[in-house]
Amino acid sequence: MARMPSAERRRQLVEAAIRAMTRDGVAKTTTRSICAEAGVSLSVFHYCFDSKQALLEAAIETITGNYVTRVMSAVEPGATLRETVRGALQTYWDHVTAHPGEHMLTYDITQYALREPGFEHLARAQYEQYVASAAALVEQVRGARGLEPRVPVEVLARYLAAAIDGLTLQFLVLGDGRAAADHLNLTADQLVRLIEG
Repeated sequence: MARMPSAERRRQLVEAAIRAMTRDGVAKTTTRSICAEAGVSLSVFHYCFDSKQALLEAAIETITGNYVTRVMSAVEPGATLRETVRGALQTYWDHVTAHPGEHMLTYDITQYALREPGFEHLARAQYEQYVASAAALVEQVRGARGLEPRVPVEVLARYLAAAIDGLTLQFLVLGDGRAAADHLNLTADQLVRLIEG
């Protein structure tokens, strides 16, 4: 096995864990199966992570960070605020439809964390990260348009995180792309009203 910097090895293990958990579910994915997926020994895992819990935290951060990076890079001032907001939402939504398994994994991680003693804080951290991500998006949209929202950014962020979370889960369950598009349009309309005032 080639020597690799620990940060790169951690990334390799997190990516392997995301693949394994997406395929097999969180409860059935073991540290051994993650190591097999990554092609490393169990000692490498223990060198990089203290526990499966630490790996789950890194996986949540990675998944959410990837969404945020994708959406933030797509925020470009449109002709209107609504076009700007709807474009950002669409960037996220394109990932949902292209990678539904990864999005199902986020719900699996939440349920696992809520049921496993000692892991509950992971679910809270996961949803706080969603809110922080939504706040960063609202701030970027606000800055791009030079607007001061009518309601506090934190309130907007919690609303946006809850709306997107619900829309994503509904789409994963029902698979109705047309309804999802309608709901994204409604979400964009509501955000615009809350931002523009």
